[in-house]
Amino acid sequence: MTDTSKAIPSVMADGTVYSKRKNFTPFSTPPLEAYASIMGEERIERLQRAAQRLQGLKLLELNATAQGGGVAEMLYSAIPFANDLGIEAEWKTISGNKEYFECTKSLHNLLQGMEGTFTPEMEQTYRNHLEVCARDNLIDYNPDVVLVHDPQPLGLTHYLKKPEQTWFWRCHIDIEEEALRANPGLWDFVTDWTEHYDAIIFSAAHYIISRWPLPKFIIPPFIDPLSEKNRELSQGEIEGVLAKYHIDSKIPIIAQVGRFDPWKGLNRTIATYRWVRKRKKCQLILAGGTASDDPEGERVLANIREDTKDEEDIHVLNLSLANRLENWLEVNALQRAANVIMQPSRKEGFGLVITEALWKGKPVIAADVGAIPFQIRDGETGYFFRGPYQAAQIVVHLLEKPKAAETLGERGRQYVKEHFLLPDRIADWFMAINMVMNGAADKRICTDCIISFHPWFKLSKRGKALAGGEIT
Repeated sequence: MTDTSKAIPSVMADGTVYSKRKNFTPFSTPPLEAYASIMGEERIERLQRAAQRLQGLKLLELNATAQGGGVAEMLYSAIPFANDLGIEAEWKTISGNKEYFECTKSLHNLLQGMEGTFTPEMEQTYRNHLEVCARDNLIDYNPDVVLVHDPQPLGLTHYLKKPEQTWFWRCHIDIEEEALRANPGLWDFVTDWTEHYDAIIFSAAHYIISRWPLPKFIIPPFIDPLSEKNRELSQGEIEGVLAKYHIDSKIPIIAQVGRFDPWKGLNRTIATYRWVRKRKKCQLILAGGTASDDPEGERVLANIREDTKDEEDIHVLNLSLANRLENWLEVNALQRAANVIMQPSRKEGFGLVITEALWKGKPVIAADVGAIPFQIRDGETGYFFRGPYQAAQIVVHLLEKPKAAETLGERGRQYVKEHFLLPDRIADWFMAINMVMNGAADKRICTDCIISFHPWFKLSKRGKALAGGEIT
């Protein structure tokens, strides 16, 4: 166990999740030496050099939820990790009612290319709620740097930014510039908020909105290899989780883990399993949960349960978030128990569940969308989803050729080790802060600058049919 908390921390009444200033530090990360044993001293020294330039910096990170989703997962490691390096990092969440999160989910979907309109009523709901957050003293001290995650709190800078502060917006979603340009109302709405920031961070090159006159950084997300979700497990720990959910470890397992979300392609995984089942005895695990800022999750879960209710070898698991460490242990065990992991998303900002699976040495079949191609090199570190029948053929091959599956998984693990672990990406973040605060990436003179902390290559746009049949 690498985290001192017993359960998901009770967020303070004001939304604080972690703050040394308030003597509220309910979780931690291992010492740097533990990461050096995985990554090597040279990469840790790079991190320490980047941190040294920011000693004593007051950093506040804001997002919409402490439960569920990749942003919260990263912050549970990033915040205490930064504090251990001499950065005074805090984490706070904004409050919101159902109407507000329905509104921000619509905004999220529209930014990812879904057809529709961000109505004047939605815009008013959004503005009204952020005005309430501002009046309620959301930021109750004077941080040097504020990092705002995703669309939900995007507009806060309009109300709360002080002249001496540096504000970044971190966009984690599969944003579509074409969708923005085709929707002038949405373009004007989002652009009005972003122009108040000093810089924007994207996960991949093809998410960059070129017309926003701000410095733009490319920093991929990361996993913590020593967290409860990613640490090595004993066979006994794995078997204990399988027994809890009445899953037979002797029958091959196909798994998809993640939020119950309409973009995640769960119906594609079910269709693939049904094809595989015609040739081989196997079982399917669909394991996930719902985030407090995502009202669609319960509806998706209900639909999946209805669709699969007569198939006894399909296990639909709504994992509890009441105890964060228990949830992470169960996810870890289910991923390690799987023979093949699928993530055929229709849209995907990055796909940390893929990163997690690759780190565990598992063969992964995922869609060629979003930033997934940063992780999956087709046939080398995993396979692209080209349709249920084609994916089923790959699954059968991997089940029948365990050595080939092992080789594929090991290449995936090595790729994650090289590119997507916590210390490297935190070093990137520190360097981005330093560049903006010290003028190297000043928005007044660097409106078109793009600074990448990942090997640069421009991915083609996603969603097209691939050879071998149309994606469904």
